[in-house]
Amino acid sequence: MNRWTLGQLAEYVKGSVHGDPSAIIESVATLENAQAGDISFLANKKYTNLLSTTKATAVVVAKEIKSTANLLIAADPYFAFTQIIILMNGHRRHPQTGVSEKAVISSSASVGKNCQIADFVTISDNVSLGDNCVLYPGVFIGADSKVGDNGILYPNAVVYDKCTIGKNCIIHANATIGEDGFGFATYKGVHHKIPHIGSAILGDDVEIGANACIERGTIDDTVIGQGTKVGDSVVIGHGTRIGRYCLLVPQVGIAGSATLGDYCAVGGQAGIVGHIKIGNQVQIGAKAAVINDIADGQIVVGSPAIDANKAKRAYSLIEYLPEMRKKIKDLEKRLDSK
Repeated sequence: MNRWTLGQLAEYVKGSVHGDPSAIIESVATLENAQAGDISFLANKKYTNLLSTTKATAVVVAKEIKSTANLLIAADPYFAFTQIIILMNGHRRHPQTGVSEKAVISSSASVGKNCQIADFVTISDNVSLGDNCVLYPGVFIGADSKVGDNGILYPNAVVYDKCTIGKNCIIHANATIGEDGFGFATYKGVHHKIPHIGSAILGDDVEIGANACIERGTIDDTVIGQGTKVGDSVVIGHGTRIGRYCLLVPQVGIAGSATLGDYCAVGGQAGIVGHIKIGNQVQIGAKAAVINDIADGQIVVGSPAIDANKAKRAYSLIEYLPEMRKKIKDLEKRLDSK
């Protein structure tokens, strides 16, 4: 078992110690479940009361605070704790399979150095696969697609033809990149399929969750910017453009040709209609229905989505509406009787 002193961890995350720097840390845990030898963290003030009861040897915090544990003080406790988890455990270690004889790889495909290609992977004509990629069983990569260095595609992930996946991308199980969008021309009651001649392009460091679907563009490409993280069961419509470093929580749905700026966060089950523009650093609450453009830096919630502060005031009245309705009717009767 690896062991670190609290002082060593503080130096690693560029923090400082309030307490015993020689305290031994062997693992990580939540405040509630931590035991001696564990380090935990406090990033949400509503859990502050747990500092008086936690059995953790140390806790990562933003400032000196009363606690039964030693403190590691860092500018961003959550990020510092993340660094410690990585130091202690690393990321998932992928199987070193080499290239399986059961994989089907086109003779015209280009496969980079040190790739791990498992059973029943299919790599189609003219595919370019970068160095150090890991392809789990059942992965399919369509013709003329590109996957950059260090790509990880989990079981049954599918990349359709003519798509581009940047470097260091992760595509989780059963996700689909570049399928046809939901596009039909209705004529005399019949829905005629529209050919989707655009592509789907993922920038570097993008992560796509399990069962997510990224549609290719009808004409213009669908683009997901560098560093954006897309949760499980998210659907991104044809021709949508997502900026850099956005967070899309599971079950978000975005219709075609919408545009999101950089550093946006979209809560679970939110829906965004097509052909609207959402600015940079916008936050959209869970289950929100976004039907209009949103300017930079706005926080919106509700259905339809409106400014969060206005929404809080509006929704706070809902429980009183029956009483208010009764009072209004009473007033109407009194006025009618005069």
